[in-house]
Amino acid sequence: MKKYAITAALMICFTVGLFGCGKDAMHKNRLAQDECPQHRQDEYSLAKPVIYLYPTQKTDVFVRLDYTGILSCTYPAYENGWRVTAEPDGTLTDSKTGREYYGLFWEGRGRADFDFRQGFVIPGRDTAVFLEDALAKLGLNETEAQEFIVYWLPQMQDNPYNLISFQQERYTDIARLNIEPKPDTVIRVFMAWQPVNAPMDDLPVQTLSTPERQGFTVVEWGGSKCNDS
Repeated sequence: MKKYAITAALMICFTVGLFGCGKDAMHKNRLAQDECPQHRQDEYSLAKPVIYLYPTQKTDVFVRLDYTGILSCTYPAYENGWRVTAEPDGTLTDSKTGREYYGLFWEGRGRADFDFRQGFVIPGRDTAVFLEDALAKLGLNETEAQEFIVYWLPQMQDNPYNLISFQQERYTDIARLNIEPKPDTVIRVFMAWQPVNAPMDDLPVQTLSTPERQGFTVVEWGGSKCNDS
């Protein structure tokens, strides 16, 4: 009986430590509740990074993702890189199939050191307004910001509060983009967040800024959720 009790206890501990980053169980990984909000290396999932390409003229572009994890989903299919013809309005044409896309999509699982020592604690009901303002400061245009918000808002708006921290090098160091020809401007927005039950008055507010869009511009957004249980 002791063996079964120990096994059951271990299973409970494992379950409590899960956090989801995506829409289903395939994207659930471990992060203990008492390790959030801090910063540490642990398993994670990246949900719905989308890459947009805006050259100044019609251009053949090669995009390679050097990702320190496992790609769980890509669209169009990632075959050692994406080769597309990009238009200034962001329309992408796959060089192999001739199909048109508005962006390059990927999701992945791996390890990261996400940092929650600075950020924002926002009431769930105010999440949409907060994200509209924050994403504009980070450099997303209205279409990109809308796609970001409609993906994440259903998971956030009914929570008492959301702890939000936009990751910079902690994200780009694990998911490097190599693009030919080299873009003039690269804007990568990645949100790590978790539901919380109360404000955190002692949390330093994160400063948000981004380069101005000039020349051939590449934009990417994605996120990762750390559950409260």
